[in-house]
Amino acid sequence: MVDSVVGTARRADGEERVPVCSPVVTRARSGFLRSVSLRKDAPDVGYPYDLAAVAELHAEPILFGDVTVLVGPNGSGKSTLIEAIAVAAGLNAEGGSSNLRFTTMSTHTELSRHLAMSWNRRPRWGWFLRAETFYGMASHIARDSAVDERGQPLGVAGLFPDLHAQSHGESFLRLIESRFGDAGFYVMDEPESALSFQGQLGLLRFMHEAVAAGSQFVIATHSPVLMRMPGATIYELDDGIAARDYDDLTVVSLWRRFMNAPERILDSLLADDPTEVP
Repeated sequence: MVDSVVGTARRADGEERVPVCSPVVTRARSGFLRSVSLRKDAPDVGYPYDLAAVAELHAEPILFGDVTVLVGPNGSGKSTLIEAIAVAAGLNAEGGSSNLRFTTMSTHTELSRHLAMSWNRRPRWGWFLRAETFYGMASHIARDSAVDERGQPLGVAGLFPDLHAQSHGESFLRLIESRFGDAGFYVMDEPESALSFQGQLGLLRFMHEAVAAGSQFVIATHSPVLMRMPGATIYELDDGIAARDYDDLTVVSLWRRFMNAPERILDSLLADDPTEVP
């Protein structure tokens, strides 16, 4: 049986400070989730089992640290894998917790049923935050606004800030601040989609404080900023899955090349007879 995440949220309030980045990637430490692999009876053909990153879980598990980051190009399986981890942990597939559940369209794969989840200890609380379904989740919360005869909230809307009353990025961070507390298990799929550069730095600062309070994060991202979380365990997904140091990531190298010489990249890309991007 797969352990489920249950409990109630607690907010982590701490003095804000910007963490000092370290270039060293550490490996699995003392978080809740220790490792994930494929069960022996898991299929080995068909989607998503034919994705190279998923197939390799037959042989080698993913080992998790306090912050684990999945990195890779489109189609590499980041979101598929992180969704399966969230569902296998008992979290709602479209975002939410074990308690906040809703469905707009059931499109997630059956991969979660074939994951072997190994826990150091079970978290009392968790949340799955995914950028592509955030609006639907906010709308589900807003609609559940029933009150009793005394005006006291009966629905979940009274437990949340008004997520439609702010910008996308502001409401994203507001939800994180209100739902991501200490000693929780938090899964995020491409959170940078809603956030500016400054917003991503704010998320890093919040994660730094939450980890210090006992939380664990698993993130899929294209953002070099979020990948740079101090102490993060980073896995690169492409032709398989492998642990990497930040400076060895393909996406970091590409961003550095572009920022150092954008004209060279753009001249090559936008030429009448374009050549391969250098």
